[in-house]
Amino acid sequence: MRLSALLALAAIALPYSVAEAAQDPYSYAEPDRVRVRHVELDLALDFPARAIAGTVTLELDWRDAQALTLNLDTRELAIERVEALDDAGHAQALRYTLAAPDAELGSRLGIATPTQPARVRIAYRTAPAASGLQWLDQAQTADRQTPFLFSQSQSIHARSWIPLQDTPAVRFSYAARVRAAQGITVLMSALRQPAQGDVQSFSQPRPIPSYLMAIAAGALAEQAASPRTAVWAEPSQVQAAAREFSDIEPMMQTTEHLYGPYRWSRYDMLVLPPSFPFGGMENPQMTFLTPTVIAGDKSLVSVVAHELAHSWSGNLVTSATWRDIWLNEGFTTYVENRIVEAVYGKTQADEEFVVAAGELQHKLQSLSENQQRLAPAPREVGADDALTDVAYVKGAWFLRFLEARFGRAVFDAYLRDYFDHFAFQSITTEQMLAYLRANLVDKHPGKVGWDQVEQWVYAPGLPESATLPAVPAFTAIDTARAAFLEGTLGAAALPAKDWNTHEWLYFLDHLPEAPTLAQAQALDAAWQLSRSGNAEIGMRWLPRAIRAGDSAAWPAARTYMLRIGRMKLTLPVYRTFASTPAGLAYAEAAYRAHKAGYHPLTRQAIEKVLRKAHAQPEAIR
Repeated sequence: MRLSALLALAAIALPYSVAEAAQDPYSYAEPDRVRVRHVELDLALDFPARAIAGTVTLELDWRDAQALTLNLDTRELAIERVEALDDAGHAQALRYTLAAPDAELGSRLGIATPTQPARVRIAYRTAPAASGLQWLDQAQTADRQTPFLFSQSQSIHARSWIPLQDTPAVRFSYAARVRAAQGITVLMSALRQPAQGDVQSFSQPRPIPSYLMAIAAGALAEQAASPRTAVWAEPSQVQAAAREFSDIEPMMQTTEHLYGPYRWSRYDMLVLPPSFPFGGMENPQMTFLTPTVIAGDKSLVSVVAHELAHSWSGNLVTSATWRDIWLNEGFTTYVENRIVEAVYGKTQADEEFVVAAGELQHKLQSLSENQQRLAPAPREVGADDALTDVAYVKGAWFLRFLEARFGRAVFDAYLRDYFDHFAFQSITTEQMLAYLRANLVDKHPGKVGWDQVEQWVYAPGLPESATLPAVPAFTAIDTARAAFLEGTLGAAALPAKDWNTHEWLYFLDHLPEAPTLAQAQALDAAWQLSRSGNAEIGMRWLPRAIRAGDSAAWPAARTYMLRIGRMKLTLPVYRTFASTPAGLAYAEAAYRAHKAGYHPLTRQAIEKVLRKAHAQPEAIR
């Protein structure tokens, strides 16, 4: 793409240059000078000390003949020694400095490398409170028999358990040897090799970015779903999980038909303890999943479709910086919806997207203009903060717009070529747009104006071209909801007996944020919403019941908060309690009782909510 064409945006003034957008402000690495291309891990898991200790060996590709320093990202790591390795494996000590920590980025590890060695080995140990790891006591697991460990490296938390170039711009293959106590099964984002005594080994031959480094360990059972897929979970959960995810092979075949072969050999899924802070994490060959998606009726398996879709959009073609994360999440949300349509039908796919679009439209009201852009100013949004509904839903909405304008057959062929062209590469928004212009827009003139593309990507909010599919069931629900709120239709008379999960979500999303107490009590009495086993329903209903003044819902809300560590689901309940003095005290007591059971990222988010409530007492009514 010509620079003049990119920047000549009629109504959009970009607050950054294209060159600046291509840099990663969240990493100390200098990949243009030296780049990690392979990683060898030799680690031991110390559950009593809550630490991982061992060595990482980095195979290096020196790109600048003048470079004499290797800069790596770390966070709270204890560095014991750094060595250069020659071809025979002989080690020579290297000088290094560990800089003072930055609150977000951690500490730069600068290694003096006067001879540009091909390999550097670092001996290190993690901190017990590493932001990318959670250690659970056996009492905090489903089966209460064995302690558990799992990682969450996205966005910039791999540096808390491995010293490396923690930027999505750098891709590397890896191998690992992990020692663990007897009875502990270790899994990683890689292919498992035959164990040798207490050493469990792994190989990832495909180059991946650091945020896809993953490890989990505990008492785990496996149940095959197809010759190339399996479900892992604690023994008491594995059968229910396997039933819920039994459609994974048809999902894979559907995606391969649309966008080309699955290139990662196996697709296994691991159901983690409830403290996992996200819905899922697309770690190659071992997707991590929250148990909250096991609803018993496959109503929430779109999360599985989403993580599978990442095998093409995200893992195969990766955003080069966190500012470009919509290239991962927006494309994946679009592909997810196509998988759901093919496997479960267009009605469910349309309902799911309309619900998601409604959530986005609501959340846009609380986001800054920069946060509303698909490609925001790169230094004004934190790496973790970039993962909003804008990246996911607005990104997918943009691709739906392109599909509608060019036609599904043309757009599917374009996406397949896009995945092939950029396979195993990390790219920026501007690279994606250059390819889009040359291979779709210019080849089919008159379908889409380039100003429309720029409006979607660089402007805040939603453009006028953002349209939604008609969902007849939702129109009927709108009528029923209006009658209930007007008092002409009782709660028990709502035609909700046959509503599916997404129809319930739509109904709840469009209720007032604070119904009257009578309305809340009537709905709960008729439909037992406070006791729903569906976590998505609970996330929408419980805050409304609390705001309505229904104190009878408080114990159910407390149980919900303590049962679920997924931030998307738990934080809305905490925020609602924190809006009143009595609720704030109640939430703080609940948090103190369960703090150890939350993931470090969830603890940080909850504590931020509670601190804000104390700092802004005028906001508490």
